[in-house]
Amino acid sequence: MLELSWGAMLGPAMIVTLAYAVYGLTGFGAVIVGLPLLAHFFSLRFAVPMMLVFDVCTGLLLGLKYRHQADWSEIKRLLPFLLLGMAIGVPLLAFAPERWLILGLGLFVLGYASWSLLSQPNPVQISPRWVGLTGLVGGAFTALYGTGGPIYAIYLARRIELVHVLRATLGLLIFGTALARLLMFAGSGFYAQQGLLALAFILLPCALAGYFLGARLHTRIELSLAKRIIWLLLLASGINLVLRSWSTS
Repeated sequence: MLELSWGAMLGPAMIVTLAYAVYGLTGFGAVIVGLPLLAHFFSLRFAVPMMLVFDVCTGLLLGLKYRHQADWSEIKRLLPFLLLGMAIGVPLLAFAPERWLILGLGLFVLGYASWSLLSQPNPVQISPRWVGLTGLVGGAFTALYGTGGPIYAIYLARRIELVHVLRATLGLLIFGTALARLLMFAGSGFYAQQGLLALAFILLPCALAGYFLGARLHTRIELSLAKRIIWLLLLASGINLVLRSWSTS
């Protein structure tokens, strides 16, 4: 992977900056924005653990900074199911064919972007009985792609009314799952891939710059407009991934 020239690094660097600007702005969404685009440069088995390095570092800034604002009761309720889902997802990432991983990511991105564009702005409160399904599915997608954040967001947005509490809870949850994934991925040998850690640390300043940019824009930009632009970008990216999966051996 380090065979990339500095000119060829421009694309991944811009993608990482954009992805973590979204994270700084909303408290989640870095991977669902960045991973479909990075999949055009790297295999998913390379890109997913690389972005995890960025998640851990930016999570220290958002997840821990606002931890006192988080709803710990919701986190404790989700945690057991989430860890079980992650234990299912890691072996799938390690052994599933790349074609099916790309197709799964493309369909997930398409589904989530479509749902986000069509969903009502004021979500209806739901029962905590949905926590099991949310934790299992979110944990599996967290391990597979790092995209569990949107699934937790769908659930928690219907459990937590205050925006700052929701953002803090999501940030802390994403940071905690990032640490758990880091241990699982290290034990599974993902970080033994040649050049992965070196490239991650080269691109880390882009992730940090994007995060700080998004955090500054958090109170200065119309969030609904920013989100609609992101969802449209994801629709195009998801369609591209689904089409690409058919040509991947």
